[in-house]
Amino acid sequence: MRQSGPGFILIFVLLVIAQMVICNFLNLTPFIMLSILPVMILCLPLRVGQVASMLIAFATGLAVDFFAEGLPGINAASLVPVAFIRLWVIRLVFGNELFARGEDFTTGRSGLGKVVVATLILQGLFLIIYIAIDGAGVRPFWFNALRWLASLLAGTFVSIFVADLLAGGGRKK
Repeated sequence: MRQSGPGFILIFVLLVIAQMVICNFLNLTPFIMLSILPVMILCLPLRVGQVASMLIAFATGLAVDFFAEGLPGINAASLVPVAFIRLWVIRLVFGNELFARGEDFTTGRSGLGKVVVATLILQGLFLIIYIAIDGAGVRPFWFNALRWLASLLAGTFVSIFVADLLAGGGRKK
């Protein structure tokens, strides 16, 4: 069954700490920036509204910026738009049935394909903003495009496991 309440919050906080460790110690190449933050925002319970998810995204991004990144505000600025479109992406990818039934999506019932599509959309938006702020016009377009693509593929691969951890359960029948 999907984690809720204190169990979900504990896993979420531990994943924020894991993101800090990734930022501080796992710099693979200049072309890959791993982030699990967009999928963490995606997996927030549906009862968390748009404004609350944007505040959670801001606080989470700011915590990662403060303890891990060199540029203050880059994760927070990139993550708030992800939280802004989160419910729209869930409606688009998973359908309105979740909202009608009042239940959260799970990777087991929704299927891996839908989770990957939703993650790609949110991860892509996050990376566009992050790379635009990080590069700030000093890196060539092709470097940024290659960095976006490599980071999108690597981040989505890692995010699948995070989504299963946060939104697992309820296997498809």
